[in-house]
Amino acid sequence: MYTHKRKLGPRAEYREQQGQRVTAAPSLSQKYGKLKSLTVDVGYFAPEGGSQFRQMSYAVNLDHAKSVFRMDCCNDECVQGDYELTEELAKAIAKRAKSVVGELCCHGWQNKASIKTTKCNHVLRYKLKLGY
Repeated sequence: MYTHKRKLGPRAEYREQQGQRVTAAPSLSQKYGKLKSLTVDVGYFAPEGGSQFRQMSYAVNLDHAKSVFRMDCCNDECVQGDYELTEELAKAIAKRAKSVVGELCCHGWQNKASIKTTKCNHVLRYKLKLGY
């Protein structure tokens, strides 16, 4: 039986690869046994950190959340961007930090028509609150 595999666009292909990477990672509770709680506060901002698009805060379920800790870019057309918080979280846990505040710029492309020409540059401001 022949099944037609649909060709994914650059955005969908990238997100699929990242999804597989996250799925293959151990949970936060498996990787960081001493971590007892994690709360994330994030704000999404226009390029150059101008106007805010949205804000959210949530308590992470350590048994289900993966140790590859990333967030999607708020630009719905961004290609190969997003925000990677895995290393920041690992460093905070290694130091047993109670709180980490930072800002990340999306280094993806603004849209599929601008690949290799115009960076996305949306900004994520975050605060991680950790409990041990």
